[in-house]
Parts: sequence; C-alpha cells; structure tokens
Amino acid sequence: MPAPYRTDLGAPDRISLIGPLDTIEVNVFGVPDLSRQMQVDGSGRIAMPLIGTVDAGGKTASELADNIEQALIGRYVRDPDVTINILSSVSQVVTIDGEVEEPGLYPVTNQMTLLRAVASARGLGEFADREDVVILRTVDGQHMAGLYDISAIRRGMYDDPPIYANDVVVVGDSPQRRLFRDVISLSPLLASPLVAILR
Repeated sequence: MPAPYRTDLGAPDRISLIGPLDTIEVNVFGVPDLSRQMQVDGSGRIAMPLIGTVDAGGKTASELADNIEQALIGRYVRDPDVTINILSSVSQVVTIDGEVEEPGLYPVTNQMTLLRAVASARGLGEFADREDVVILRTVDGQHMAGLYDISAIRRGMYDDPPIYANDVVVVGDSPQRRLFRDVISLSPLLASPLVAILR
C-alpha cells in the first residue's frame, strides 16, 4: 500500500508533526520570558507572548520554530534562535482493533510496523485469525485496505509493512478457533477421544 499524503496524516513521510492537544516546549535562546511548555489547542494553534496566536498544527518542530523566529525577528528580538520540542503527542496514533489482547489507540513512532503495532496491543487474542489482518488507510482522500498474513510476515515471506498515523489495524476473528474452544469445553462430557482439525 502507498504511504499516506501529508493531507491524510500531516506528513508525506514518517516525520513527526505537531497536532491538536500535543504538548510542546518552546525555547527562545537568551529570552527566558518567551520560553515555556504549552499545549496546542483543539484547532492546532498556540498563543505566544508578543506575537499572539501561531498556527502549529500540521507542522514539524523546525517549521514552527522558523515561523516563530520570523514573527519575532526585528520587532522584538534582534536575532531570535527558537527550538521546539514535542513532549507528548496525542495526534499521531494508530487504532488497533479486533482480536488483540488490548484494543485501543497507540502512539505511532518512526519505526512502527504491523508486527510492532500488534505487539503494542499485547499481541494477538486467543481467537485471532493470523491470515486476516487488515490495515485501513486514507491516501490522498482515497480509502484503502490491505490484507496481511501475520504468520507469513513472521516467517519472512514478505516485509513487515510500515504503520502510519491514522491507520486502523483490524485483526480478524477465527471461527474455527472459537469452535474448537467450545468443543473442548464439552470434551469432559464425551466418552471417546476428541480430535479436531484446525486450519
């Protein structure tokens, strides 16, 4: 599957972007009154002393630092040197659902892959279908789905696909495994040995 565009998740590649409700640290070298930690508001903006509201959403830390430097230069600070650190991000997440131990939202790192995403959710559930793992992604406004076989990836038959912010990973359910569990639960009631064939 192709990587999503910047408009889909804020970046054409795997760089880290600032998003709504992220916490950042702004450092203006030599001007401690302008240096502070702050949370990006719901519309992707921050409020800075002297220069007012600044759009931060969808920008890298260096892009935001450049914007703040340009707003400060000349009028307030002679030669501003601004650095931005992203302290915590709630906007760069992947949704992991289905037959995993702990479904939920997990932060996306630059090294996130399908196997690492599943591991973040504490691994596959008891009834997971390893051949039915779907990644849902939006690329340039188009919704796409890719079907993956985790067992094949583990055996090295093909590469572990990268995971991007806003992806949704859904691990399918195996009816055969569920049926086997139900049959096994009845086995004490049976007088003869039980044999089941699983895929």
